[in-house]
Amino acid sequence: MDAIHPGYGFLSENEQFARRCAEEGIKFIGPHLEHLDMFGDKVKARTTAIKADLPVIPGTDGPIKSYELAKEFAEEAGFPLMIKATSGGGGKGMRIVREESELEDAFHRAKSEAEKSFGNSEVYIERYIDNPKHIEVQVIGDEHGNIVHLFERDCSVQRRHQKVVEVAPSVGLSSTLRQRICDAAIQLMENIKYVNAGTVEFLVSGDEFFFIEVNPRVQVEHTITEMVTGIDIVKTQILVAAGADLFGEEINMPQQKDITTLGYAIQCRITTEDPLNDFMPDTGTIIAYRSSGGFGVRLDAGDGFQGAEISPYYDSLLVKLSTHAISFKQAEEKMVRSLREMRIRGVKTNIPFLINVMKK
Repeated sequence: MDAIHPGYGFLSENEQFARRCAEEGIKFIGPHLEHLDMFGDKVKARTTAIKADLPVIPGTDGPIKSYELAKEFAEEAGFPLMIKATSGGGGKGMRIVREESELEDAFHRAKSEAEKSFGNSEVYIERYIDNPKHIEVQVIGDEHGNIVHLFERDCSVQRRHQKVVEVAPSVGLSSTLRQRICDAAIQLMENIKYVNAGTVEFLVSGDEFFFIEVNPRVQVEHTITEMVTGIDIVKTQILVAAGADLFGEEINMPQQKDITTLGYAIQCRITTEDPLNDFMPDTGTIIAYRSSGGFGVRLDAGDGFQGAEISPYYDSLLVKLSTHAISFKQAEEKMVRSLREMRIRGVKTNIPFLINVMKK
């Protein structure tokens, strides 16, 4: 074995796994070890962003060790607040606190969930921003000091802090704000000499934006960036790991000023969750499976097929359905049609919920 592409989830952001690969002479197709360590801890990531002069949400300088210290910070900062696990992601170890009476229970629950999910109970606290846009910028760097962004994705449609629908590019950003956000992402990643694919995430409120984290891997929703830019992110990752220059013959990446987007793309995450039962994960055997298709429709469905066994031991994501069209409205209509064409029997899915989200 010469190389491993870790994908997303599992060990994709695990520094120890990447280190072991290096020890065994196996190329880890991803960022350097120091960046996995830096961005695997949200407090370290926050500190890195501050050093790069990026705006961050007001919050604690490090992990909060006790409820008493959490209460002390809350009295000084005011409410609402967000308690976050320093490790991991996926919405786990996060609690919104709107008033003091909720703080103690939320603090202990967040720590407990973080410990169970990531083996690390440390949490920190930030001011909570109501109804922000969740904007992320796709970045790729190489070993030769080159780095580009592939514009942004809007991941604001979430449930329990987990992304459900993503759009590229964002419909609601002004060109000026888009440029400021993309410039900030490049500023951060150039400052640390980041290599391979990564995503810089921001919360946007009005004309202000705040750094929240970096995902040092390919994202679930990378498909829609590929659709609007025509750039194969995974292929680029592999070539970068092999030492290729972004602007060399192998990758042939356009210069930043020449990278553009065409139209809009939307991704919906089809999961084996029951919307009528508080989105409880469902298990069983898929007895019938029929997918949608057509021009501008992309399916990433490794686990979606007749006879597939859906177990309770893994994430409930089953199919990534992406659509692309010249206008957002056309992409939206194509998504609704594609969702309605999907036929999955044997396990419950969130398709009815996704159709309702898209229609709204």
